Amino acid sequence: MSETFTVKDVAEHNTVDNGLYIIIDSNVYSMASFVDDHPGGSKILKRVGGKDATQQFWKYHNESVLKKYSDKLKVGTLKEEAKL
Repeated sequence: MSETFTVKDVAEHNTVDNGLYIIIDSNVYSMASFVDDHPGGSKILKRVGGKDATQQFWKYHNESVLKKYSDKLKVGTLKEEAKL
């Protein structure tokens, strides 16, 4: 069962030691186990750790990449937060 995260929850996972979570299209992925295998290098994943990486992801990837890794890396979804 996947969890629901707030933006603040994701922001707390901004290093490999903390899980290195990223957001792509309101889904939360843990990149800690993938960071060393990322074809583009670990530096970019570490830079977007704890943040919404949707724009950067879609700039360099297509939907087949997300489908390929989603089951392995997705840990939950982003909780809708009230806007003031």
